Amino acid sequence: MSEHDDKRPEENGDTRADQRGGSGESGNRLRKELPQEVSASVPAARDTPDQDPTEAGAESAPEPEVAPEPDPDSEPQLTGRQRLVKGLWPPRVSRAQFIVAVLLFGLGFGLAVQVASNSDSDSALRGARQEDLVRILDELDDRTQRLEDEKQGLEKQRDELENSSDQAEEARKQTIEKERQLGILAGTVAAQGPGITMTIEDTKGTVEADMLLDAIQELRAAGAEAIQVNGVRVVAGTFLTDSGKGVSVDGNKINAPYRFKVIGKPQDLEPALNIPGGVVQTLEKEQATVTIERSTKIVVDALRAVKRPDYARSSSQ
Repeated sequence: MSEHDDKRPEENGDTRADQRGGSGESGNRLRKELPQEVSASVPAARDTPDQDPTEAGAESAPEPEVAPEPDPDSEPQLTGRQRLVKGLWPPRVSRAQFIVAVLLFGLGFGLAVQVASNSDSDSALRGARQEDLVRILDELDDRTQRLEDEKQGLEKQRDELENSSDQAEEARKQTIEKERQLGILAGTVAAQGPGITMTIEDTKGTVEADMLLDAIQELRAAGAEAIQVNGVRVVAGTFLTDSGKGVSVDGNKINAPYRFKVIGKPQDLEPALNIPGGVVQTLEKEQATVTIERSTKIVVDALRAVKRPDYARSSSQ
């Protein structure tokens, strides 16, 4: 071996040592130059080499919740509105509730009809003229005054009977006067006095018995004391029926024109027939013509036969 060969291994060894040393110094220098943030970011798993990385990941990240699968047999959740509708419909009505519902319906229907009828009468008065309303009020005042006069007359008769020295003679006079009054009302005696004459022309044949009866009732309410229709005396038991193209009064057929002769206070009788929605307006709607005349002397001479009652007797006998 030559001298050069003997030195080669040593040189080679020195070179390798220098390289290792250089690399060691450079490694130390690199480690010193690395920032602390990089070394801090090294995961803690290096300090705990025995920990399973899969277990560490499982502990750091929470497991996602799994929604339960819907049960097809269970009912769906309902809202408050849906539960209310489901409870109200279809309705479950018992027999008692049904009867109560029917009664309430009938009561409501009756009230509605009553309100409608009252509205019709109110509308008739609402559309009346001021003079018509004044006339209606005057008629009501006159009726009240007549009742008051009748009350005072009866009280006067009672006082005369109590204070008269000859009570028997006073009683006889009052009995005769009462008989005359009752004879007029019963139609057994003729009567005369102020009043009106009402004539109803019915060329269309539309006037019926109930319309004439309404006229009689209105005249009685206005204070008529004696009424005669086409030669037939009207009394308390008078009845009217339709008879072909005419009307029958107590079985006596009469034809148009219908003439009423009425004894009473003219200032009360005529306004009673002309009130809004009254007798005259009703007849005019049926295309009949009504004429009313006042008079200071009306003669009612149609008489009714006196009939002895079959069963009724005076309680004084």
